[in-house]
Amino acid sequence: MDGATNIPQAQGHALWVKILGGLILAIVLLALLLIFFPWDVLRGPLNRYVSDRTGRHFEITRRLDVKLGRTTRILADGIEFANPEWARDPLMVKAEGAEIQIALLPLLRRRIELPLVALRQPQLALQVEADGRRSWALGHDTADPHNIPQIGALVVDQGSMHFLAAHHGADIHTDFAIQGTTELPLTFKSRGTWQKENFIAQGRTGNVLYLSAPLQHPFPVDMAAAAGHTTLRANGSVASLATFDGASVAVNLQGHDLAELYKLVGVVLPATPRYSVRGNLSKQGEVWTMRQINGKLGNTDLSGELSFDREHEVPVLTGKVRSNSLDFDDLAPLVGMPEQPRSAAALPQVTGVRPTPLDARPVRASRDPGRKVLPTAALDVPRLKAMDADVQYDAARVTNVRQLPLDRMSVHVRMAKGVLQLDPLNVGVAGGTFAGRLRIDGNSDPAIAEVRLDARELELNKLFPGFKLTRASFGKIHGDIDLKGRGNSVAQMLGTSGGTVAMLMGHGEISNLLLEFAGIDGGEILKFMVKGDQNVQLRCAAAAFDVKQGLMTSRALVLDTSDTVIYGNGAVSLANESMDLTLHPYPKDMSILSLRSPLKVSGSFVAPKLGPDKGALAGRAGIVLALAAINPLLGLAATVETGPGRDADCGPALKEASSPYAAARIAAMSQPDVQKRAAQLGGPGVGPDGKPASASKDAAKGKAPPSPSDPQQAPGGSGRLYGP
Repeated sequence: MDGATNIPQAQGHALWVKILGGLILAIVLLALLLIFFPWDVLRGPLNRYVSDRTGRHFEITRRLDVKLGRTTRILADGIEFANPEWARDPLMVKAEGAEIQIALLPLLRRRIELPLVALRQPQLALQVEADGRRSWALGHDTADPHNIPQIGALVVDQGSMHFLAAHHGADIHTDFAIQGTTELPLTFKSRGTWQKENFIAQGRTGNVLYLSAPLQHPFPVDMAAAAGHTTLRANGSVASLATFDGASVAVNLQGHDLAELYKLVGVVLPATPRYSVRGNLSKQGEVWTMRQINGKLGNTDLSGELSFDREHEVPVLTGKVRSNSLDFDDLAPLVGMPEQPRSAAALPQVTGVRPTPLDARPVRASRDPGRKVLPTAALDVPRLKAMDADVQYDAARVTNVRQLPLDRMSVHVRMAKGVLQLDPLNVGVAGGTFAGRLRIDGNSDPAIAEVRLDARELELNKLFPGFKLTRASFGKIHGDIDLKGRGNSVAQMLGTSGGTVAMLMGHGEISNLLLEFAGIDGGEILKFMVKGDQNVQLRCAAAAFDVKQGLMTSRALVLDTSDTVIYGNGAVSLANESMDLTLHPYPKDMSILSLRSPLKVSGSFVAPKLGPDKGALAGRAGIVLALAAINPLLGLAATVETGPGRDADCGPALKEASSPYAAARIAAMSQPDVQKRAAQLGGPGVGPDGKPASASKDAAKGKAPPSPSDPQQAPGGSGRLYGP
């Protein structure tokens, strides 16, 4: 019985041994089959399958081999993969050989993960369209992000690449090759266009390009590139070339004008002279940051930090920038003027990929009276909406100002939703300050501009540094500018502006010789030229203008000293850049050899004319000559000034010059009156009839102006000097 029982058990063990042996044999045979399987026989079916699944031609032209595993390796000799039909180049990839690693498990989740793509002698052609289509997206929908394979590393040895992005004006050909075994073995040279500007680049990188996964060892790069008038030198590393995250690159940027970076990379910066800027560029997420900025704009130094955030729908530029020394000539491009020779000479010629064009605009001689002073360059309104900004700029001192006594500058630039604001704006002028704000709204066409500036404690002797007769004078000037206009250039904004302009001064001292020259008092001039100039006490001074449609009409013009009181009237046209002002001096002392007549200030901004009223002076001179013909003593007697001038009532004068009723006065100005006065200023000191304009018909007839003994009747822009 026991022997009979053992027989089936032994047979059972033998059966399991046979089954297990069979399974092992099957596995071995399957493994041998997979190892020695002639994968090349599947080349045709695989070509058809990939072509059908991707919607484009795919072919392994010579040989196929497969190494199975969780990450399967596909080895191909000769490979071609077509671009989608809409692409310009027929083939996206053509290579002598390729190794493609595919992660199998992600395929179950409809994700294509390629840890490695290694290509031998590849020819690549990549294209992207404005609607989001990308030639390297697989499947029929090339805009679907799920159809874009996640490539961990792209390894190349030598070959070429063509990149095309018509909406960026990009058409770039690159040749690359392995040279040496350093950490930068791959050399490359690129040529073509970027943003429709001629583009070239060359440098060295690693031959392993990590596109999706961040590198444990950052990808190195050393390159030089140029587009248009802009050149870039970069040296550093990038963690991921797909997103540029972890970028840490030392850059040296040079160019013709910082404003050109808007076209190249979308950053809105002001117009500048040629520049050279160094710094450390990094990227985290969607934020690019330029730290340790050190550069020059013309003769102006620059330092600070800027960040450019592209995470929002409208990118945002933030930061703080500082200059130890701001050269005034370097501000010319900012207001639409051409680059100044001193700025151009400060830095070497920028070596781009096309020569710097000569300014095609006609340049008039500096003394041409028809030349305009106010900038006419058009404001690029779309740029105000392309980016937001919050940048603080400070200049410790301003140099090379010539006739403008600027000494420092500080401005907070804000730009949001098409509105540019300089608020606060603080400029050091003549020992005092100009402080306020400027606002330009680009949401209307033409743009709306508003400026509100307060002048405080401007020192008289510093305000006109080139005028010898004011160097010994002293006193502090205060003023207000409140204007609003429309236009797409500075000239248009001021030429259509309305508001008020007022400058006031209290007690001080001023050159007596200057007053005598203003009144053509020969006796006093000779006395001070022999004995030397002496200051006289300044009681007050006021200049106030109502502005409407770019026409500044005097409301109050008075300068009162212990020697002379001067009243004035007239207008200044910001639209035509011309002026027609008349100053009436009244001495407070007796003098001989006096041919006092109204003083005319006329001409254009670029060529002002200062001199006596020819009509009044001719009448007075005629009387002198007639009396001298009878008796020389009578002729001399006609030049004796008896001094009818009286002290002006400075309190009301200063009050009117800064009074708040200016808006009502402007509103009361009729349209015909404004047009008539503007017509009179149609040319430099020329009236509507083409003859020299005269602000005082009585003066032209030789009549004496109203006596200042009644301040209410003294000459003024509005017919009365004080009170509403």
